Amino acid sequence: MTAPAASRTAATAAGGVVPAPARVITGAGRFTFDAATPLAADPALARAAAWLRETLGPATGLPLPEGPGGVEIRLTDGLGPEEYRLTVTPASVLIEATAPAGAFYGAQTLRQLLDPAAFRAGRTGDRTWTVPAVTIADAPRYAWRGCLIDVARHYLPKNDLLRYIDLLATHKLNVLHLHLTDDQGWRLEIRKYPRLTEVGAWRRESPRGAKRHGLFDGRPHGGFYSQEDIREIVSYAADRFVTVVPEIDLPGHTQAAIAAYPQLGNLDTPLDVRTEWGVGENVLNVADETIAFFTDVLDEVLELFPGDYVCVGGDEVPKTQWNESVPAKERIRELNLRDAEELQTWLMRHFTDYLLARGRKPLGWDELLEGGLPPGVTVAAWRGDKCATLAARSGHDVVVSPFAETYLDFRQAEGDQEPVPIGSVTSLDAVHAFDPVPAGLTGEERGRILGAQAALWTEHIDSPRLLDYMAFPRLAAFAEAVWSEERDFGGFLARLAVHEKRLDALGVEYRPAGGPHPWQRRPDAPGHPRTRAEIDGKLAAWTANLRF
Repeated sequence: MTAPAASRTAATAAGGVVPAPARVITGAGRFTFDAATPLAADPALARAAAWLRETLGPATGLPLPEGPGGVEIRLTDGLGPEEYRLTVTPASVLIEATAPAGAFYGAQTLRQLLDPAAFRAGRTGDRTWTVPAVTIADAPRYAWRGCLIDVARHYLPKNDLLRYIDLLATHKLNVLHLHLTDDQGWRLEIRKYPRLTEVGAWRRESPRGAKRHGLFDGRPHGGFYSQEDIREIVSYAADRFVTVVPEIDLPGHTQAAIAAYPQLGNLDTPLDVRTEWGVGENVLNVADETIAFFTDVLDEVLELFPGDYVCVGGDEVPKTQWNESVPAKERIRELNLRDAEELQTWLMRHFTDYLLARGRKPLGWDELLEGGLPPGVTVAAWRGDKCATLAARSGHDVVVSPFAETYLDFRQAEGDQEPVPIGSVTSLDAVHAFDPVPAGLTGEERGRILGAQAALWTEHIDSPRLLDYMAFPRLAAFAEAVWSEERDFGGFLARLAVHEKRLDALGVEYRPAGGPHPWQRRPDAPGHPRTRAEIDGKLAAWTANLRF
């Protein structure tokens, strides 16, 4: 649904809802809450009612007792699983939905219609709580509306991760892609292999600024999530209709695992958990024992993460060690493969087949296309439209995440005031204008585009405060790009002025429109900014040999 101009103006008037609803009609008057205002919900939609009480109670003091006559969450037929209708009159509030997720998003919108103080964790004074009379009909544009958070490079403590799940849900994002393992850290407890966290969860220091400057902070860094932590995180997210997709990156980005268990690698000398950023040459060997090891790891992953999707990586795998390894060469001859590229395809097929056999949907980065993929593998297309198009035309579902448009670790503006400026400029308006569907796809191919996700890679994001700065308000713009049909940036900015008051109430240290506060800058950590032409050149080189 595309909102007409009048409806867009109404959306701004009706509390500045972000992301923009599909259709908004403003009415006359306001509904006023008081201590006696009841809340009733059909049993199938009870979670939305419970969330409203849990969330609004501390800030408003409103008990919202059970009963008819005030706020009603009603089960209705004919709406999509995430679609809702919200009708506010001076006498009542009605949320209609066919499924629990739709009711939850209706409740999220109702919260946004209240004063931004409703987003605080406690009462800040006496006030009258009202919402404007309005009729909203709303549904998402895409089913996959995600955000990747890289907890491998810099660990995000559990409570901060739970806070981010709430922030995703506030913006009607529904997938948290959790990048749990990499060269610089292993963040998931695996009970069969305890050294993965005893050794692999810690590194002795981290780079300070971009790699080219050769600076290090001299501080140990680490942390991991216990299996009980993960169960809590997954349950907390599910209550907010966010699916957690775990990533165990294979066969590259594995130096932390090799440091813990040297028999997984290709060298005779022991390794430390990597202390530099960038693509490392240390990759897994292809021995049967290594394959069995990571099959065991995935067995535990499947017990912890009940969602359909599991990401097995497959990106940025240098072949130097395999080309020099006698066992790898023997494996290539044994399997009658042409080279190390086909060896990676063979290895990754083992893990994708493993997941498919257990009823899960393997997700992998678009490098997997280079060796051919079995049916059922979903492609995370990070290297631009060419890879997304190739995946869709090859019959694969696609999650679009182009690095030049959706990687939120890239700098937000020109100038050296940005903290650790890397990449090209990914501005607020560019994120808002992002369209996940490449041009030139047929209707059937367009149907393969599940949606998109933004990415918060954390090589240069070393604290929750800096994570806030890099994420917001761009993540709000991204949420609108994947939820709403409209692309009215002026209207978005008008609503953002209201929405930033909500972010203030939540304690989100977002980037101000005029640039960073002094304490948000990092003059001690120099970056490496690139032009968009440089980024486009890298992209062209990476995908030069791909064929449709």
